[in-house]
Amino acid sequence: MVRKKKEPPSFVEKMRRFVHAGIAGSAVPNRIGNNLDNLSSMEERVSKILGIVNRLNRTATSMLFFVMYDIESNKVRRLVVKYLQRKGCVRVQKSIFLADLEIAEYNNIRNDLAEVQAAYENNDSILVVPISSDYLRSMKIIGQKIELDVIMHSKNTLFF
Repeated sequence: MVRKKKEPPSFVEKMRRFVHAGIAGSAVPNRIGNNLDNLSSMEERVSKILGIVNRLNRTATSMLFFVMYDIESNKVRRLVVKYLQRKGCVRVQKSIFLADLEIAEYNNIRNDLAEVQAAYENNDSILVVPISSDYLRSMKIIGQKIELDVIMHSKNTLFF
């Protein structure tokens, strides 16, 4: 007898299970930093950003956007990070991701994160912010020794 392989639960379904497992109404945990050993160096992250910004084969249906969050629960935060990485988002900072995905995928991510946010009682915030490639090209990194203006031949500034 051959058993059918079960489909893994969706991200939203996993989050609903956590709610039922007791995450709702739990005490606010102390903020313990994520293990960021696997976070790329700033140079690598800037290189990924430049690859997204300067991509020549962008389709008319693709969309650039940031996902930024402030999530109290370590467990929920880790799951959101894994979800965003699986979807193809690039981690820019600890709680900021950048993506260049199809509009349909942008809508899926936005809807999934809205459902997760509504699934349990929390003080979290998640921002999904569309951005134009022109604005992204005009960004300026402050506090790092990377001459992004020189790399991108840009004099405009966007703080993030």
